[in-house]
Amino acid sequence: MAILDIPKSRTGNIPLHNLQSAGLLVKELELARGFIGNKKFTKKSDENERADSLVMAKLYAVLEAVADRVEMHKNIGDQRDNWNSLLLTSINAITLAAATMSSIAATTAVGFGSGASLAALKLSSTLMFLAATGMLFIMNKIQPSQLAEEQRNAARLFLQLQKQIETTIAIGSPTGHDVEEAMEKVLALDKAYPLPLLGVMLEKFPATVEPAFWWPQQAKESAHKTCSKSNGWNSKLEKEMRSIVEVIRRKDKADYLRLGGKALMLSKLLAISGPLLTGLAAISSAFMGSSSHTGFLAAMLGIVGGSLASIVNTLEHGGQVGMVFEMYRSNAGFFKLMEESIESNLMERRENGELFEMKVALQLGRRVSELRDLASSPKSKGEGAEEFASKLF
Repeated sequence: MAILDIPKSRTGNIPLHNLQSAGLLVKELELARGFIGNKKFTKKSDENERADSLVMAKLYAVLEAVADRVEMHKNIGDQRDNWNSLLLTSINAITLAAATMSSIAATTAVGFGSGASLAALKLSSTLMFLAATGMLFIMNKIQPSQLAEEQRNAARLFLQLQKQIETTIAIGSPTGHDVEEAMEKVLALDKAYPLPLLGVMLEKFPATVEPAFWWPQQAKESAHKTCSKSNGWNSKLEKEMRSIVEVIRRKDKADYLRLGGKALMLSKLLAISGPLLTGLAAISSAFMGSSSHTGFLAAMLGIVGGSLASIVNTLEHGGQVGMVFEMYRSNAGFFKLMEESIESNLMERRENGELFEMKVALQLGRRVSELRDLASSPKSKGEGAEEFASKLF
């Protein structure tokens, strides 16, 4: 019988502590490999967090600047509203006092002839009429009621921008584009509603009435690009928005431009009439008491001219005709902005279609169903459309 001699296995001769050391070495290698991977991932995430925090810091800086501008425009608006009331009261008081002195001087000239008292009354009324003419010329040039309305509009629009930035921060992670867009809006508002009076004040008597413009000008090249994605848009919604744009352009914006033109004509007429009347009264006051007929006519022009000047001044600045003109101009600008916003979204579809439709309906003071009824109405497609798009104003 053959006997096979099989060698014994040597595994039993390997010390146990060597096996444990090898296992620990493998675990260490695996941990090291995983640590290096996690370190790379952590490094990338740290960089993203730093970038996000920088964008957030920039957006908060813009938000602080916007909040500061809201307070500035509110304060300056209150100040210029006080200018309107104080100047109106002061000029009317000076004009009526001068007219009263003219009447007293005329009575003195008829009853007692010329003398020291007559000369004093003539000189006083003439100087007061001249002072009223100069003050009225400056007041009509700057139109304090219109300045106050400009600042009120600016405060409202900056507050609206502040809410938009706060919403952007609250609902998601802002990007660098959000920061740039917010800064462009701030600069556009600064240009549209300047704070200083000298050099950059808005023209109070323009040759033609144009809508107010306070938003950044959009890039022209994007207007020729049509987005292929739907983003909640369809052909029916696009047709509806185009009909709304036509109604806004033909009815709402055109109507406010027409009313603004009438307010501008009235403002020009009153701005010329007031200083003209006080100037005539000042000249007439200087000739009182010269002769019977001339003195009587001069006294009549001084008294009647001063009284009419007070009435004209009250109509212009007490009725705040400049403010009315600015309100019409601002309303026309609101509809122009809506028009551009709808046309831009029709091209680029930046916002969801259903959400944008709801925003348009809210801006026009309508329900979504009412907006659709307006767009589908036959009158909205022709020149004889009688219904305005907006129900707010």
